[in-house]
Amino acid sequence: MNDKYLSPYDASASESTIYDMWEQSGYFNPDAMIRDGLTKEDAAPFSIVLPPPNVTGQLHLGHAFEDATQDAIIRYRRMKGFRTLWVPGTDHAAIATQAKFEKEHYKKEKKSRHDYDRNDFFDMTLDFGRAHQSTILGQLKKMGASLDWSRLAFTLDEARQHAVYTAFKKMYDAELIYQKDRIVNWDVKGQTTVSDDEVLREEREATMYTFKYSDDFPFPIASTRPETKLGDTAVAVHPDDTRYQQYIGNEYSFTFAGADVTVKIIADEHVDSEFGVGALGVTPAHSMIDSEIAERHDLPSVQVINEYGKMIIGNDDIKNTKAAVARETVAQWLRDNNLMVSEEKIIQNVGIAERTGGVIEPLPKLQWWINVNKSFDYPHDSLTGIEKGQSVTLKELMLHVVENEEVSIVPERFEKTYRHWITNLRDWNISRQIIFGHQIPVWYKDGEDMKVSETSPGYGWVQDTDTLDTWFSSGLWSFSTLGWPNTEAEDFKTYHPTNLLNPGYEILPLWVSRMILMSTFLVGDIPFKEVHIHGMLRDKQGRKFSKSLNNGIDPLEVIEQYGTDALRMALTIGVTPGQDMSFDLQKVKAYRKFANKLWNITRFVLTETDKQHEVYEGSFSKRDVEILNHFSERTKELTKEMDENKLYLVAEKLYHYTWHTFADEILEESKAIFENGNDSEILSRKKLLRHILKNICIMLHPFMPFITEEIWQDLKNNNDRDILMTVSWPQL
Repeated sequence: MNDKYLSPYDASASESTIYDMWEQSGYFNPDAMIRDGLTKEDAAPFSIVLPPPNVTGQLHLGHAFEDATQDAIIRYRRMKGFRTLWVPGTDHAAIATQAKFEKEHYKKEKKSRHDYDRNDFFDMTLDFGRAHQSTILGQLKKMGASLDWSRLAFTLDEARQHAVYTAFKKMYDAELIYQKDRIVNWDVKGQTTVSDDEVLREEREATMYTFKYSDDFPFPIASTRPETKLGDTAVAVHPDDTRYQQYIGNEYSFTFAGADVTVKIIADEHVDSEFGVGALGVTPAHSMIDSEIAERHDLPSVQVINEYGKMIIGNDDIKNTKAAVARETVAQWLRDNNLMVSEEKIIQNVGIAERTGGVIEPLPKLQWWINVNKSFDYPHDSLTGIEKGQSVTLKELMLHVVENEEVSIVPERFEKTYRHWITNLRDWNISRQIIFGHQIPVWYKDGEDMKVSETSPGYGWVQDTDTLDTWFSSGLWSFSTLGWPNTEAEDFKTYHPTNLLNPGYEILPLWVSRMILMSTFLVGDIPFKEVHIHGMLRDKQGRKFSKSLNNGIDPLEVIEQYGTDALRMALTIGVTPGQDMSFDLQKVKAYRKFANKLWNITRFVLTETDKQHEVYEGSFSKRDVEILNHFSERTKELTKEMDENKLYLVAEKLYHYTWHTFADEILEESKAIFENGNDSEILSRKKLLRHILKNICIMLHPFMPFITEEIWQDLKNNNDRDILMTVSWPQL
């Protein structure tokens, strides 16, 4: 027996060495497993693409949570004989990375993006992201992630750029991508548009002002933003509201806070006559809802706020002031002119940009969009239930594959969330006014000609300065990482669609839906077969981890103190799909004790047995047959639950069996047998102990890969595979 077992288990002494051994073996790559006869050439494929972490910093506990789950699933499928691939990669996270780099760079150099040439700023931001990527990859290795590093991808590398531009061209040619002036979510702080699902809602105190536009206007309206009323072009009322029926169709012109305003009274069934005074001042340039009303009634649009959040029309004391300041100025003008009817304090939801924290200002902008409601002839014949040439919309495709059970969402309750989101989905604004990202592949010449091309069409052509929403490139992730648009690529043919995606529930509309959109249209197939949703990691008081609460925990610090295996077990046991998990270091400490218990069990078995006892040819004793049968039944049960990805159950049952059945009962019983039993009982029991300990290590390996591999190196015999990671799962 190795003397190391005389001391408590020290994870820090061996984890790096073990990972190096795995990596040098090349067996994270399924091709190497097949080459060396460890996986059959005709084995069924099993693939997962890693949800790519953003290159904005280090991984946090939430990433460790995902990594532990996916690695356990991958290691199990590899041991089950599948042709198993786990693709690694990172996301350039356009807005988030540029915002973070620019903030840090300004602190050091007092310079912003405006002080640099576009290409120079892009390269500087890319270097910043690459540096963080290196840190992230190191952290993934610390977690024991058995990712195939030879297939490392980055959403902004050349291969992914080719995929992005190919996708844009195909969607543009299908008339699903278009350019149009529409109301967007404008991030005043970040100076770019953001999508609906990147807007957070924050409750803030506001004032509901009820006022008349002018002395001769027939009735009051109500608004929390009187500064936008300088751009009103209509007042909408419900057609059945008797208070206003006599005014419908009338037009009124007046001067409002220095702006010449003309409004038409219109009837619209979408107006809630019970809300406020039942009359809605319509500002098409600064409200999504009002813009839709304007489209229905063919109303003009007047912009009053610019990209910097400042007023562009109004009195001298209003013009060029920030909208929030102008709000009070207009309110005072209303008071001074005896137009204010009432003022009431209320709580309202204010849109905040998720990445920058800036207030969202709805503005009209010329942008690129994906039309999710436009019908087109489906170009593929490989999607079940949709025929080639059938008229469909992107929204219908996204709903079809879930309702047709081609993509299953676990737990099932999140299917309702998905359906609700897709049913209410609006056209996707895909252009961003930033530098870092995939520059839109549209070229202009002489202000008239326009071409969509991956490269410049020639002299005099200028590329669109906007970049694509980062979700456009990450939406291609399941297949761009496997060689698409080359549909003859071996990885694409073998591993797509992937088997499983393991995202948090908060990213279901952000990412999962867009992967389904892209894959069904561009590939003609689903991107994955199962979406295995996990919840959010919270502190022991149930609060979200955040900088403001100062409750963050660095997974690397936990690993350094307690070992990776203890952390992985703590992030697995008791965690059911879709449920939030309260993280407590006491739980990690408990599983460090379990790792040490397994270490002590091994010391006992290695002390009392040797490899020759495994080849004992005598019959097992009656008691040992009973133990073996029980262990076999337990193995069968655990295998079924692993097939169902019930990791939380399997890990917990293995914990209890190892500690309370194997150690507390079987090992204690063995001591008496070794003292008082006959030769056949002793030999039978020694063979039994090695058999069970080996299989415990095999089944614990997906959850505790480091300590089980360490033990395996001392427990294996000449007929066993050299590396536990490649050993077959126990045969039933």
